[in-house]
Amino acid sequence: MKIRSVFDGGALKTEFEKIGIDPKFVPIIWKHLFLTLRNTNTEINSDCNWEWEKHVPSLPSSAYPLLRSNFKTPLSSTLHSVFHSSDNLTSKLLIKLNNGEFVEAVIMRYDTRLGKYGGKPRLGGPRATLCISSQVGCKMGCRFCATGSMGFKSNLSSGEIVEQLVHASSFAQIRNVVFMGMGEPLNNYSAVVESVRIMTGSPFQLSFKRITISTVGIIHAINKLHNDLPGLNLAVSLHAPAQDIRCQIMPAARAFSLEKLMNSLQEYQRKSLQKILIEYIMLDGVNDEEHHAHLLGKLLETFEVVVNLIPFNSIGTLSQFKPTSEQKVFNFQKILRGTYDIRTTVRKQMGEDISGACGQLVIKAPDMSLGNADPLTDIEDLVI
Repeated sequence: MKIRSVFDGGALKTEFEKIGIDPKFVPIIWKHLFLTLRNTNTEINSDCNWEWEKHVPSLPSSAYPLLRSNFKTPLSSTLHSVFHSSDNLTSKLLIKLNNGEFVEAVIMRYDTRLGKYGGKPRLGGPRATLCISSQVGCKMGCRFCATGSMGFKSNLSSGEIVEQLVHASSFAQIRNVVFMGMGEPLNNYSAVVESVRIMTGSPFQLSFKRITISTVGIIHAINKLHNDLPGLNLAVSLHAPAQDIRCQIMPAARAFSLEKLMNSLQEYQRKSLQKILIEYIMLDGVNDEEHHAHLLGKLLETFEVVVNLIPFNSIGTLSQFKPTSEQKVFNFQKILRGTYDIRTTVRKQMGEDISGACGQLVIKAPDMSLGNADPLTDIEDLVI
């Protein structure tokens, strides 16, 4: 069996068990690789065979032939190029997979001290959140999203998902991970669940509460998510307060009625006792009027949620939509806060100049330079 990535934990452990090696050695391999690649910025030459005995010592001798036969290099993907926003707060990584396809991941830099907890300023300092992809392309076809224009090409393996974190860790110490990149995470459920389990174990040691999975609302997957990944943050790309509007801008919503979705979220919240992040893109004249705000408020008033209003980011000729004015966004937020007492925030646009902002991930390569700006608040400050 050819394993796609050394970080495909389940597959590698199975192969180890077949030849009598204790699976406990798998996290040890990951630890050596992660520390080597992160701390030394080791260049990986795809034309050279990786010296497994040198870089990962003290394994059972039978492990090395298996590793050499499956993995010529420690990572199955390569970092093709990196683009930095002009304010130096966002970096977009273009990652080439072993099959020749590309995915994108985005590093967003924030400052912990700008958030508040219990009404008091947080302690800490700068941190970074990584937005990662779960698929090449996406079959959901959301009309405001550039990735949807690609169509669906393939699922990533759990290891290919984790490798995005490995690549990103060479540029920043990643504190939070959000599955808000290319693809619908819950349509690649098994790989996403396994990748999260790997990220929360050695050597990455991320906390479940610092990982967020965003979904358009795949009901059958939501129904089992809490049991599989307790403590994880759930974000729902709602984007409209009524089924007809959702179907207009999100064709996949036809398969998941709004009523059934809200029932599923109610049950998820009952089990998890956690707030749910509601993502709502603001589209001029489509879902941003005052009556839409009231419909949304009534839909959510029995939930513990944080609504994140998202300014629409231009995707060129790929969409007919226009962004909502700042005044209308403010009015929308005011209604949700004032009338329905729903915590409502406005997402800061990051990486728009490198097509790294929300909804802009599609394979293309702008050329941007570094700059400087003040750090921002983070998704962590929303869901906690």
